[in-house]
Amino acid sequence: MTKKRKSAQAPKPILQDKPATLKDMLSPEVLSKLQSQAAELKAEEVRIMVEKKTQLAELNKAEQNRLDNDFEYLLNKTMPASKKK
Repeated sequence: MTKKRKSAQAPKPILQDKPATLKDMLSPEVLSKLQSQAAELKAEEVRIMVEKKTQLAELNKAEQNRLDNDFEYLLNKTMPASKKK
């Protein structure tokens, strides 16, 4: 006869009283104020990022426009490096 093996499982720890979290200690009004403030800050951060991207795009467009009006740049751009000189 074969022996039955008992599976060696670690006993699950008994859940003790969990320590109170900050969320549990705060009143619902304060918690809602903090959540709304966090949402506003995230929205402001997104707005600033979009504004920076827009400014960068405008700067790139202005630089490209300046280069398109620069004869030396256009000449160097169209002339292959091997045919210069």
